[in-house]
Amino acid sequence: MGAVTRSTGPDRPARLSRMTDAPVLLDVTDGVATVTLHRPEAMNSLDVATKVLLLETLRRVAALDSVRCVVLTGTGRAFCTGQDLKEHIGLLHSGRSQRLSTVEEHYNPIVTALVEMPKPTLAAVNGVAAGAGASLALACDLRVVADTAGFNFAFANVALSCDTGMSWTLQRLVGRARALELLYFPRTIRAEEADALGLATKVVPAEELVTETAALAGRLAAGPTIALASIREAVTYSGEHGFAESLAHEATLMSRTGATEDHEAAVAAFVAKEKPTYRGR
Repeated sequence: MGAVTRSTGPDRPARLSRMTDAPVLLDVTDGVATVTLHRPEAMNSLDVATKVLLLETLRRVAALDSVRCVVLTGTGRAFCTGQDLKEHIGLLHSGRSQRLSTVEEHYNPIVTALVEMPKPTLAAVNGVAAGAGASLALACDLRVVADTAGFNFAFANVALSCDTGMSWTLQRLVGRARALELLYFPRTIRAEEADALGLATKVVPAEELVTETAALAGRLAAGPTIALASIREAVTYSGEHGFAESLAHEATLMSRTGATEDHEAAVAAFVAKEKPTYRGR
């Protein structure tokens, strides 16, 4: 089952498939790919079909030169409530030895596609983000959070460890001690507290989430795409390596970005005292 796709821009006409029952929707407009989890009746929980299509969609937008920013969001009241537990119960009762193989088969590739996306990523958190759903939100570079939304790191409530990169992302945002507290004692963290903890880039009124997200995504899509991806790579690398290694890695990334058309255009615009136009290459 393919994702619903609507594409607009100067080089292609708008098109919209009729597969509105797909669990993942894709809209590409003016350089922004909006990937929407679309199982509102199930709070956008992740069954196998959704996970497979989400990974396919993320890999697809990663490869599209026309996409320069990726937005991840949900339909309805929830952003994503993580694993579809109804489906999971069936696996538990089946007695299969690989009943949690979905972590390696689905969740790890999905979060890797987000973290290694060669363009900026933005989560528009429209409702509760729980379990693996919270992990997906934290894996994005930035998070615009509706004031009615919240996070719940719910893994311990179902006697499981954390997955989908949660052990990696959460402590980088809030610190190790607070990360352990939030994981040991799961509760819903409302938008205001999420903002104070550093989980949210920006909290906005729910009715303004779409417009605020579009404005921020538009700024990112109009930016120097390779440079922005390289900045994220540099920050991630330096968080795990020593000073000398980080300097060497910075030099590598400066060579990469210094060879781009965007860098040349930016320098020329600076000298001419004009605003640069970036092409993402």
